Amino acid sequence: MIPRYSRPDMVQIWEPATKFRIWYEIEAHALDAMANIGVIPRENADAVWKAKDVEFDVARIDEIEAVTKHDVIAFLTHLAEHVGSDEARFVHQGMTSSDVLDTCLNVQLVRAADILLADMDALLAALKKRAMEHKMTVRVGRSHGIHAEPTTMGLTFARFYAEMDRNKNRLEKARWEIATGAISGAVGTFANIDPAVEDHVCEKLGLRPEPISTQVIPRDRHAMFFATLGVIASSIENVATEIRHMQRTEVLEGAEFFSMGQKGSSAMPHKKNPVLTENLTGLARLVRMAVVPAMENVALWHERDISHSSVERAIGPDATITLDFALHRLTGVIDKMLIFPDNMLDNMNKFPGLVMSQRVLLALTQAGVSREDAYAMVQRNALKVWEERTDFREELLADKDVVAALGVDAINENFNLDYHTKHVDTIFKRVFGD
Repeated sequence: MIPRYSRPDMVQIWEPATKFRIWYEIEAHALDAMANIGVIPRENADAVWKAKDVEFDVARIDEIEAVTKHDVIAFLTHLAEHVGSDEARFVHQGMTSSDVLDTCLNVQLVRAADILLADMDALLAALKKRAMEHKMTVRVGRSHGIHAEPTTMGLTFARFYAEMDRNKNRLEKARWEIATGAISGAVGTFANIDPAVEDHVCEKLGLRPEPISTQVIPRDRHAMFFATLGVIASSIENVATEIRHMQRTEVLEGAEFFSMGQKGSSAMPHKKNPVLTENLTGLARLVRMAVVPAMENVALWHERDISHSSVERAIGPDATITLDFALHRLTGVIDKMLIFPDNMLDNMNKFPGLVMSQRVLLALTQAGVSREDAYAMVQRNALKVWEERTDFREELLADKDVVAALGVDAINENFNLDYHTKHVDTIFKRVFGD
């Protein structure tokens, strides 16, 4: 991922130096376990641990790999250069490359998940703050992009909070799903390495032993992980799309913060464009781009092949780095977002009273009018408001059939905005608790 959309803590997880450090720890912990059960001499395990403070030379490993055409062998060769060939002769004993590669990848994904979970906590806090702030700020709800009935800005933020809270729960499960390791040797039978070694390595790395590995850790785990990232990205786009709509000139119910000195257009100085949320829409597409390849990685030949390898080298860093950046950016957008309550009321009143049509419909049916007749009575007056920009209440008061069924006072009672906010507290308790 390019630096423009990257944050250093997540990038660091995917640096070659980090990867080689994890490889080293896997090999060293495995030697400890082998020494503990008497398979190798303790002094050989201790000799490898003497390299714990070594900065592995990435360029040197690449140089060796250019000859060996094998990344794990290149690393093991470089490790032996530090600890001595005799002392390192038991390194990787009974293991296969996938033991190192797969266990390392899952360590990286777990660390990435921890950063993403912290990102989500920050986003949830921002959404909750704005929901509480605008709990009773009335705005028009829309369906199909058309005015529907009154809602509140607080409910808008609350539903995004609930969606992201579900996503956090999904990510916690995905983290658990991916937190396994395998040190089971060729084709996963433990023929040349004791299962106790796997137990020890996984414990040291904060993983669970994979119940059954086939030389590789099953890729349905990774598919679930990346699918979860894709769902989170879609939720980011959901929020971003709503904000982009709010910032449209003819709507302007909310807007991204526009900083001092910021420019919206190279051609038109008046422009304030929703560039951050537009950017988030694009970044969401990049994260979702990882989902289908991760799904296709599940079907491998027999006990292993490496068709998944090139995919994961790309989607592992790209999806996690991009989502980390996107979550952080969205948190900033929500935290600084400008809200315009007066514009919300102005928008709702562009067709005066029209959003109360359902309440009038229900009042008529409760007054004894058939639903079909009541619908026709309400609609004929509503259409006048659409076509002539008249006042819905005035049209109803001028309709003899409606007045006969309801009376003037009852008609007027149906235009109280408080009617639509009476259960906001109930919804908030469901979302946020007491």
